[in-house]
Amino acid sequence: MARSVWKGPFVDLSLLKKAEAAQDAGGRAPIKTWSRRSTILPQFVGRTFSVYNGRKHVTVSVNGYMVGHKLGEFAPTRFFPGHAADKKGKR
Repeated sequence: MARSVWKGPFVDLSLLKKAEAAQDAGGRAPIKTWSRRSTILPQFVGRTFSVYNGRKHVTVSVNGYMVGHKLGEFAPTRFFPGHAADKKGKR
């Protein structure tokens, strides 16, 4: 279920502070976060985030098309190695 429009997008305050601090400093280092539920704002465009997927941090470079989506959508949590039959037939 989507969030109500009158509430506005949810962004973790610590993540917003880190993004603003990185913008002021002009650093290119990725911003490490565990907040997969935070919405990508226009201020995040051009920044790089390291989003935790439960096992490791996945690097996500934000562009304009990602605005309005959640950070967790771009850091998959499941690993699918493929079907055994597909590997067997490729010899």
